[in-house]
Amino acid sequence: MTNRYAVVLAAGQGTRMKSKLYKVLHPVCGKPMVQHVVDQLNTLELNELITVVGFGAEKVQHQLGEDSHYVVQEEQLGTGHAVLQAEDILADKEGTTVVVCGDTPLLTAETLQKLLDHHDEQNAQATILTAHADDPSGYGRVIRGGNAQVERIVEQKDASEEEKAIQEINTGTYCFDNQKLFEALQNVANDNAQGEYYLPDVIEILKNESDTISAYQTPDFSESLGVNDRVALSKAEKLMKQRINEHHMRNGVTIVDPDQTYIGPDVQISSDVVIEPGCVIEGNTIIEEDAVIGPHSTITNCSVGKGTVVKQSVAADSQIGERVQVGPYAHIRPASSLGDDVKVGNFVEVKKASFGSGSKVSHLSYIGDAEVGDGVNIGCGTITVNYDGHNKHLTTIQDDAFIGCNSNLVAPVTVGKGAYVAAGSTINEDVPAEALSIARARQTNKEGYAAKMKSNKKE
Repeated sequence: MTNRYAVVLAAGQGTRMKSKLYKVLHPVCGKPMVQHVVDQLNTLELNELITVVGFGAEKVQHQLGEDSHYVVQEEQLGTGHAVLQAEDILADKEGTTVVVCGDTPLLTAETLQKLLDHHDEQNAQATILTAHADDPSGYGRVIRGGNAQVERIVEQKDASEEEKAIQEINTGTYCFDNQKLFEALQNVANDNAQGEYYLPDVIEILKNESDTISAYQTPDFSESLGVNDRVALSKAEKLMKQRINEHHMRNGVTIVDPDQTYIGPDVQISSDVVIEPGCVIEGNTIIEEDAVIGPHSTITNCSVGKGTVVKQSVAADSQIGERVQVGPYAHIRPASSLGDDVKVGNFVEVKKASFGSGSKVSHLSYIGDAEVGDGVNIGCGTITVNYDGHNKHLTTIQDDAFIGCNSNLVAPVTVGKGAYVAAGSTINEDVPAEALSIARARQTNKEGYAAKMKSNKKE
């Protein structure tokens, strides 16, 4: 099998974004653009992937990590100059190199594979990924000869009026015979309107050497979208959202209002899940069958079990079991774990707490830094007092305990198995199993107190 390499161009500053955030790190559906590109490339059988970085190099490397090797383009002298930075790594290697821009988040692995296959079938030295554009403004035009063979690519700023009318555009993605690519790059000049070394000039150089130049036209123009400003970013977001939602719906997920539902590219959703309007589901979230999410819920990096219902709530970095009821208006904060058949009701906040199966905290409570056993009932207004101003402490509530309304459990403290805590208690000592703990002031009634107060006011 032919060796395959990839070069991702991610060195441009992206001044048109007007942002302190480096261009290729702007997210599309929650994932940085360059990560979309690298993720798609890494599904191919590549021998090596190299990312060309420049502005914001450290941040790009931090984002991609070990998914790529890196070379630095110190001066921004054009796409040809950018690819040339990989010369020390690739120049002497045999095989095929695919070159992709880091600001094309809609490009798919399927299209890249078809491009590579076409390149091999044509025994080409260069293959261009092209697309038909109803409005080709801003794109380089693909110039073909009388036999429909690719002659060259001309950039918009260097194109004649006749060339500007051509609707087949260069997407900026290519396959090259690797050694031919780096030989040709030595002969690329910068005598153009921008004074830059254009990668597309390699096409004309190889053509003049009688090498075979081919083109594969993708049927989906949207994949060619390069993001250079916030307007294009919003278009990419919309197209990616539509693609993701359609993928899930075709796999058996009901999305009631796809236009108002935002699902990240790495989210996994089983069939017969229902997503209500206004939901945002992000990160590495996994949702099992028959769950109902929403309306207006935000779930990030969570696992959600079968038959669970999450209504108008927020959950992050947590495990939610099967047949769990969450919300409305609950907040499941990171490092929480809800067992099967748990209920976390309205205006309940859970943080770094675990709940055993069948336990309930139905309303208006804060449960943080706690271990809650099976079958526990936590009454309205209960608070685990976990912070002493310096450190967090653990509250343990064992199986089948009953916590009365408006109780304060001052950690570190343990409520034993089957124990009761009377409503309104402040518990700062362990409660033995099966015991009833009452920790509140004795009620005192002052007869006639109201009349006395009124008399004092008149005086």
